[in-house]
Amino acid sequence: EVQKEPGKKKSKKSKKSKSHDADPEQVAPVAAEPIKDNKYEETVHQQNVKNQKEKENLAHKLCDNIAEELNKINSVPSQCTLASEISKARQHIKNSLERMDGIAALAASPGAELLDRLSSVEKENEKLRSIIDGLNNLVIDLHDRVKSLESGKVAPAAKPAAAPAAAPAKKAAAKDDEDDDDVDLFGSEEEDEDDAAAQLREKRLAEYAAKKSKKPALIAKSNVILDIKPWDDETDMKQMETEVRKISADGLLLGAAKLVPLAYGIHKLQMSCVIEDDKISVDWLQEEIEKIEDFVQSVDIAAFNKI
Repeated sequence: EVQKEPGKKKSKKSKKSKSHDADPEQVAPVAAEPIKDNKYEETVHQQNVKNQKEKENLAHKLCDNIAEELNKINSVPSQCTLASEISKARQHIKNSLERMDGIAALAASPGAELLDRLSSVEKENEKLRSIIDGLNNLVIDLHDRVKSLESGKVAPAAKPAAAPAAAPAKKAAAKDDEDDDDVDLFGSEEEDEDDAAAQLREKRLAEYAAKKSKKPALIAKSNVILDIKPWDDETDMKQMETEVRKISADGLLLGAAKLVPLAYGIHKLQMSCVIEDDKISVDWLQEEIEKIEDFVQSVDIAAFNKI
């Protein structure tokens, strides 16, 4: 299109020249330049559209290339991690196989330390056996000696020397008598020792019994605090105390008394006493006090302590 335009321009110029040569007055009104500008604008517009399409294509290609590169970059870590995991697994298997080989080698050939320990254990076992054999022989000897002593046979070294005699028959008789005397004397010494020990024991028992009899026997006692309540506020509390103190018995000791406010101007008589548990019971004492019906309404136990 661009190449054709110069030819057109030449034709236009020729036409202009012809028209100028023919009629100079009609040259001015001819308007060819506006037509030329419109065609040039069309060509420029087409060129711009073409260039824009090329730029768009290039931009699309660049975007595709960038997307491919990003996909490659994102896929690399997963591949790397997978490869590293595979290498770790291979190394782990290799290490485990090496360990198993070492264990098999140790099981096949016992070490020097194990052999040394076994030899030391065998030596100790032999020593212990020799010691046990010696102890066994010693026990057997002691058992034989005890049997001989129990049967009354005395060893020759333990026999006393016999006195010289005139005749050999008398010497034998003297030896037999001396043996019998030794046995009898040994038994008499044991009997004397037993008698002395028995006498000493009896003496000590008698002393202990006498000492125990001198000690006073322990008497179980209790300290009781009684709350004695009157009928009303008009009850004579002093008279009630005197009536209560008239109660007497073996094993009963009445102590101090005081008035304690109860309610609405009424006071109760709080009295302490000591009783022997074997002789006086608390129930009996309560019943005896409650028999004083003119003054006493009820009796309660405020405290009870063993002495």
